[in-house]
Amino acid sequence: MRNIKTLAVVSLAIAISFPLLSHAAGNAQAGKSKAALCGGCHGAEGISVSPEVPNLKGQKAAYLIKAVKDYKTGARKNPMMAPMVAALSDQDIADIAAYFSSL
Repeated sequence: MRNIKTLAVVSLAIAISFPLLSHAAGNAQAGKSKAALCGGCHGAEGISVSPEVPNLKGQKAAYLIKAVKDYKTGARKNPMMAPMVAALSDQDIADIAAYFSSL
């Protein structure tokens, strides 16, 4: 019985983390050019000059990916971000996240 519980917990942990692991394919170099538009609000190097706009520099890629996808699906509401991310592909999002997390 204990082995079944352990297997269930490990399986659940893998299932939950798999989507995060699949985002590791982001290319920071490609993300740098794709992130140019982000720099208008978040700063060219991911440091915003406005206290209302979050800094992206050094954030974990998985967090950035989730946030952007949530803006894209509407799970996270922001009238400025929704149109900015609407046309981004999953690869674009992964690349941009890789770039900002690499700073």
